[in-house]
Amino acid sequence: MHRDRFRRLVLRAVRSLPAEIAAHMDNVDIVIEREPSPADLATAGDGGGDGDGAGTRDELFGLYVGTPLTDRQQYGMTLPDRIVIFQGPLERHFHPRDIPREVRTTVIHEIAHHFGIDDHRLDALGLG
Repeated sequence: MHRDRFRRLVLRAVRSLPAEIAAHMDNVDIVIEREPSPADLATAGDGGGDGDGAGTRDELFGLYVGTPLTDRQQYGMTLPDRIVIFQGPLERHFHPRDIPREVRTTVIHEIAHHFGIDDHRLDALGLG
């Protein structure tokens, strides 16, 4: 899939957020990377990201790096949290017709981590 089309899918997912959710997305950068780096995989694998234990480049669709809203106390003058969506793994894992839905699911999953929702709860909600 062309990079611009993938980017539009991510933007569409973000724009589809309810206003109440979008209002709390301050100081969060959403970026698209082709593939997860070794550091991304380590972050995801050690619980520093999603906590899902993802261990290979093909398994990591997205990553939240930051301090969830539920854990913030003094939170000023800080670099933005990052939500990274990985195009390559999503394209390899899903049929092209399913990519828009899966991109949206991944974006929502990572945004949920920003709000302090862990993987166990996301699984229970069907967003695991």
